[in-house]
Amino acid sequence: MAKSKASYVCQACGAVHPRWMGRCDACGEWNSVIEEVSSSAPIGGKASGGAGRGRPIEMSSLADTGEPVPRRKTGIEEFDRVTGGGLVRGSAILIGGDPGIGKSTLLLQVTARLAKGTRCAYITGEEAVDQVQMRARRLGVEQAPVSVAAATNLADILATLDAPDGPDLVVIDSIQTMYIDALDSAPGTVAQVRASAQELIRLAKKRGFVLLIVGHVTKEGAIAGPRVLEHMVDTVLYFEGERGHQFRILRAVKNRFGATDEIGVFEMTDRGLSEVENPSALFLADRQGEVAGSAVFAGMEGTRPVLVEVQALVASSPLATPRRAVVGWDSGRLAMVLAVLESRCGLSFSGGEVYLNVAGGLRIGEPAADLAVAAALTSSLTGVPLPADMVVFGEISLSGEVRSVGQTDTRLKEATKLGFRSALVPTRRGKSKKSASSMNLREISELRDMVQIFEQGGDHAMRAVSG
Repeated sequence: MAKSKASYVCQACGAVHPRWMGRCDACGEWNSVIEEVSSSAPIGGKASGGAGRGRPIEMSSLADTGEPVPRRKTGIEEFDRVTGGGLVRGSAILIGGDPGIGKSTLLLQVTARLAKGTRCAYITGEEAVDQVQMRARRLGVEQAPVSVAAATNLADILATLDAPDGPDLVVIDSIQTMYIDALDSAPGTVAQVRASAQELIRLAKKRGFVLLIVGHVTKEGAIAGPRVLEHMVDTVLYFEGERGHQFRILRAVKNRFGATDEIGVFEMTDRGLSEVENPSALFLADRQGEVAGSAVFAGMEGTRPVLVEVQALVASSPLATPRRAVVGWDSGRLAMVLAVLESRCGLSFSGGEVYLNVAGGLRIGEPAADLAVAAALTSSLTGVPLPADMVVFGEISLSGEVRSVGQTDTRLKEATKLGFRSALVPTRRGKSKKSASSMNLREISELRDMVQIFEQGGDHAMRAVSG
């Protein structure tokens, strides 16, 4: 007979406590500790009979080199780019994102593409089969040979997948709806999510099929459930985007088979998600010439250069504590740039409200955007616009220095391809100083040099910089 054991588990971080408490000691979250009762019996119902005597494992050397890992192309280039060039046999991929952002739509399109030459199964725990079929008709993929099922009992799912003629690709939508009978806790709890994911990943490694898992996210944007879930899988992808924008960003934050911080750009249409081959041109499509408070930033997302517009607005405020609002960038880094502009360059932002926005719904995380943000803020404060054909990038230190950033030539080549003729960049050193000669570069080493450009005659001075 299976023995039951009660434990108290934090639903925010997965920490186990010997008794109930109102506040988790590990993460500090309030009212997140609940009682979970687990059984010692395995999922299959057979007694394990103890740990027993183990068998020696086979060891290999680092010098052993086999064939390159084969990859299965999905036919959706943006998805293949993020996964590192395609799907790897026996891999587990976790995809998270806000509700309604398009996770199920993306995976159904990927599954339909692969089903032409691969056995694919789509298992949903949130919708009925009819709902999945309706989405397939809307996307125009209803003729794809995809096996669809609605199930939440993990024992039934494992019995179906563990077969000689089982599928080569499995989609689980979503892991928070799966449950194991042996655990006396509700679906979506830490114990259920951890155990369900572990059994699915174990079977994927054993049978060699690709496992795509959909995960819910918390209000902070992190994948719900235990943090160990992200450590268990091979790849973690986040599907990002603003409801008011048609753009969707698929970002890799962990990938054992490829580069991290790689992004794929999609556009949401009435026929589903379509690929965006040139994100820079799309992000800058609605840009209106020379406008004060606007700067074009040449950034890097993984291995891809992306140009986006950084918009800033400095307005007077009657409040004792003016507002600081940021969309698409780190608010702490904005405070740092404002402090450097005030203390090192003599500009005053303390009496006005400051608003910063990255157009297009993209979120920027690299420090190379510091100079573009500072240029947009200074432009809004002085009313002097930057030239429409200028890109800006560089990192700002607390001393007011403008430091060089990596992959300068790649950024400049992307800007040249889109018709930009000038750039405001940090002083370059070494071999890179000879490259990208087709652009008119204004190199600065101090942030005050940029501010002087705005103060030396306004529009005439800025046009002199761009040549």
